[in-house]
Formats: sequence, structure tokens, C-alpha cells
Amino acid sequence: MIKAVIFDLDGTLLYTLENLTESTNYALSYFGYKQYDINDIRNFVGDGVRKLIERAIPEGEANANFEACLKIFKEHYSKTMYEKTRPYDGIVEMLKTLNQNGITCAVVSNKFDSAVKELCIRYFGDLIKIANGECTGIRKKPCPDGVLNIVQKLDCTNSCLYVGDSEVDVQTAKNAGIPCISVSWGYKDKIFLKEHDAKIIVDSIDELTTIILAYK
Repeated sequence: MIKAVIFDLDGTLLYTLENLTESTNYALSYFGYKQYDINDIRNFVGDGVRKLIERAIPEGEANANFEACLKIFKEHYSKTMYEKTRPYDGIVEMLKTLNQNGITCAVVSNKFDSAVKELCIRYFGDLIKIANGECTGIRKKPCPDGVLNIVQKLDCTNSCLYVGDSEVDVQTAKNAGIPCISVSWGYKDKIFLKEHDAKIIVDSIDELTTIILAYK
């Protein structure tokens, strides 16, 4: 019986792409740099906001304005991150079902830690027991640090699943030695996930709930 499920956040539990796009373009526009459409940003996300800005700004981290651009992004995102963000339909009901069946739910994200915690509290309340983002001392995904930290806290070694929407999540679960379920409604499509070694891919939240509850 599964004791816990650790979820990715963006693209798995929450739709955040419009807010990420707007904050990225706001930061870039401050310096007069090229703007991107939502599909470009979709391809940039998954490795944390530092990597997002590195991919968006000319010359990446070598750009003299990189750190300032990242700072502006974080400030803008912190103020606007609720405007167009929402849980995917059925996510809250799924989390309630898992909790009612004695399964603890947690989140590990590459988004900066304060935003992860605020978003989880606002949208999921006590349905998410632990929510951790990028912070000092814990390497970001695909390093397994954040996942293993939660596994230890919840004492769920060998009774935990990881759920995410990207190749980063597949590799994170592999590095942590935990089975992974990939979702196709997020920021990477089914073909891409298969090409990046996803073994179990679900197309609906009902299907995800069923697999979690039946997992041995």
C-alpha cells in the first residue's frame, strides 16, 4: 500500500504557464529584450526560474543583466502569481480522495521555495502536508535531494510514488529510486515523455487516482 505521493507543482497540480510567461516577458522588457509567446516559455520551464531566465535572456548567465532580470522576474511573479494560475480540473478532488484513503500528499518543485509554499497553501490548504521548492542546501531536481528529504520526513521508503509532467520529473524519480507516474496534461506532451523514458503515462486525473489507489 502506498503511504505517500510526492507531486511536482507546475504542469502537474497547477496550470501556471500564463503567469510565468507574463513575468518572464515583464522582466525581459525592462531591459528591452525580445519577448516570448506562451509556447516558447512552455519549452523553457521545468528546471526552476533561474534556468527559465537563463534560457530566455540573450547570452544566458553571461549577460551582465542576468541577476537583475531574475530578481525582477521573482518580484513580479510574487505579486501576480495568482492572477491566471489555477488547479487543473479535478486535482483538489483527487487530493481529498488520497487523503481520505490515508495517503499523504507532498510537493517538490524547482520553483523558488516561498512561491511553492504560498501557492500550495492558497490552493490546497492542508491537503498537502509538505511543500518544498528551490532553496539553499537542497539541490534542485533532477537531483533527488528534495524528494529524499520528504521520504525521510514521512518515513515512506518503499511506499511512495512520484508524479510529474516532465523529463526532469522522470529523472528525479529515477535518481531517488521511486516509481514515477507521468501526466500528459502538463507542459510536455505524451510523445516527448515517452522519448524521455516515462514508463507510466496517464491522460486523466481519474486514471491517476485509480493507479495510485491500486498501486502495490
